[in-house]
Amino acid sequence: MTMNLITQLLPNIEEFVSSISVESISKERKAVLQPLINYIQSKQDQDEVTQLNFICTHNSRRSQLTQAWAKVLAVHFGIQIDSFSGGVEVTAFNQSAINALINNGFKAELEGETNPKVSFTFSENHAPLVMFSKKFDDAINPVEDFAAIMTCSDADANCPFIAGAERRIPVKYDDPKLFDGTPEEAAKYAERSLQIATEMFYVFSQIKKS
Repeated sequence: MTMNLITQLLPNIEEFVSSISVESISKERKAVLQPLINYIQSKQDQDEVTQLNFICTHNSRRSQLTQAWAKVLAVHFGIQIDSFSGGVEVTAFNQSAINALINNGFKAELEGETNPKVSFTFSENHAPLVMFSKKFDDAINPVEDFAAIMTCSDADANCPFIAGAERRIPVKYDDPKLFDGTPEEAAKYAERSLQIATEMFYVFSQIKKS
């Protein structure tokens, strides 16, 4: 089944996804991911729409990467979800994060300058993901029946209540921003993108379809 589904992805993304190994995920990290697996499984079992809103402070790096990879790996495994992202404040989608996804095989088209909207094409069979920095309660995001996935410690601490969320699930990642302006910048963004893709691969590989 998976081999048929993976052909829906663009060739370079397909190649990247095919190279993913979940052996690097520790038992401790799998325990962190389990509540997310449980939530998705419960929605699938009840034949309900699965809406995931990935939240970080600026909605510029980690939350955007998780939104993109959650959608791609769900498609890969034939799981129907809608993925979103948001922040506590509006900034802009970081260019190094955009570049990391492009290097992983996404095709990107940017519109605007201050806070550009980025259309990421990942498949010939699915609409592009239109992504930009926004607050978690932006009109484009769901207002009810969704899981709030907290991808950074600051957002988790500063947003004690997410209106409309059925579940609040912390899945935190180290911030590649720490390496902005250094010789390691591109490598660290690539590393974070790979980690997130690997963990989303593991999450959706655990979902049993009815």
